[in-house]
Amino acid sequence: MTDGARGPSIEAPPDPGSDPSLLRFRAVLEAGLAALEARRAEVNELNVFPVPDGDTGDNMVLTLRAVLDELDRLAGASADPVASAGPGEAATQTVEQVGRDQIVASVARAALLGARGTSGVILSQLIRGAAEELASRPGELVDPVLISAALARAVDQAYGSVRDPVEGTILTVVREMGVQVASDLARFRDARLPPDASAEVQNAVIAAVVERALEAGESSVRRGPDLLPALREAGVVDAGGYALTVMLAGILGELRGGAVALVEHQAIARVTRPQHSSSTYRYCTSFAVTGRDLEPRQFAPALERLGDSVLIVGDPTTLKVHVHTDDPDAATAMFTAHGAISHLDINDMRAQMERRDERLGAAQPPVCDAVAVASGAGMKSLFESLGVRALDGGAALAPTSLDVLAAIHACRAEQVVVLPNSPRAAAAARRAAELSDKAVSVVPSLSPQAGLAAAVALDPTSGAEPNAAAMRAALEHVRTGAVAPARLDDAAGRFRAGDAVGYVEEEIVAWGKPREALREVLEQLALDAELITCLRGAEAPLDDGTVQALAHGDVEFELSDGGQPGHWWLLSAE
Repeated sequence: MTDGARGPSIEAPPDPGSDPSLLRFRAVLEAGLAALEARRAEVNELNVFPVPDGDTGDNMVLTLRAVLDELDRLAGASADPVASAGPGEAATQTVEQVGRDQIVASVARAALLGARGTSGVILSQLIRGAAEELASRPGELVDPVLISAALARAVDQAYGSVRDPVEGTILTVVREMGVQVASDLARFRDARLPPDASAEVQNAVIAAVVERALEAGESSVRRGPDLLPALREAGVVDAGGYALTVMLAGILGELRGGAVALVEHQAIARVTRPQHSSSTYRYCTSFAVTGRDLEPRQFAPALERLGDSVLIVGDPTTLKVHVHTDDPDAATAMFTAHGAISHLDINDMRAQMERRDERLGAAQPPVCDAVAVASGAGMKSLFESLGVRALDGGAALAPTSLDVLAAIHACRAEQVVVLPNSPRAAAAARRAAELSDKAVSVVPSLSPQAGLAAAVALDPTSGAEPNAAAMRAALEHVRTGAVAPARLDDAAGRFRAGDAVGYVEEEIVAWGKPREALREVLEQLALDAELITCLRGAEAPLDDGTVQALAHGDVEFELSDGGQPGHWWLLSAE
């Protein structure tokens, strides 16, 4: 986990207008949303249960956004009570006058009405349960005892919202988080914070609790496939449970100054459409019902005759209904005599599954990617033709470690091989490998032409270590050479600045005119070689025909446009 500078503290006083608790709560919630937004697509592709429709990330993001919008509305009431009033409402109450119970009720209602899909509805109930526990303890600071109680109530609320809870899902993850926090209470010296606890102390204590909950959640996510066959068959973890850990990591980062805690990335499904019963129905249907004396249990049996994945949650005045069915109209008609229908959302799951299948088919990530430092349009194209991501290292082939790290993280695979292709880039690549949360292997290629010879060995279906081993083996059979203009006069008087200088490996073997220097380098590289590759630089002084004529007749010769600055020709012999 990462650590950082001072962040916001969380309190739960009854009067938001006289205390910054509303802003603090919003800050950590927004951090959780930002972390989830960053991995929204990844969460979508993990979604195989109860239906592989690829929308869990979307649904949970929309639910959190609804809560944030409500918090902003409440905060805006104090700044402009007239603007915050609804149509026909008198602006007689500002947020300073809104009690804690009303804030909690508003947040819970916003989560309920904004919930989308099964995962969104369950998340809304987690929020509701935690919020109700906070409301029941006026004046208390948020500390380990209150967090444990809020988690326990959230778990009860979430499990109570599902008629047939399935283990291995987000329900299991949040329950095991709660168990961990509860068992840790005895070890916390600051389980109860005094009213005068400083913001720094509050943040540190809360972060310690959140960190332990996150560790338990990640462990639970990894065990999910052992509990739920649909996950095991698809080779994935539960999307909702994983999303919850991502959100918690964002919150932990905010508590510790904004540095997001690291959560392991997850592989997407190895099968595109797992087969289980919820694939039977076509439309994912959700809507709100507003009325009086609403009782969820009275509607459940009839709704279950229309479909499955039935969720009916809320209170006597507002219900959120979710069902997978072939007849959305019949589902809504069931409630029209009992209240007003709103927030209707209908998604064609067959179309969603088809789009998901297309995405997975086109975007199945390789096991291993490769990054190569290069300079020159032709050189970059050559690497890319071999399936290697080219990183522009400038004329000196000297990217920073952050440049290399960004290129690594831009790769789709979770394992990456780096071909630095210069001594300076090698140091940056090693540092980037240490910083990355991906499995990174750095191959000791110290020139672009050596890197190209190594890149031929890339196997995207194999891991980073086997690829790196194959590339190192390829480098053992490669000798390199180059011809470039001298930058300075030679101290020994052999050549002057601008003269051609030929190298084999690091040794100067020729100097003088470009033609003669290139001929000598080619002659030496041809010894015991089967293939010589020559990369023409951007300012090479000889035409291709002349270069071809200099090649040794007994050795296969390939001439390509490298476009590299500085060196007229880069050569390798295999």
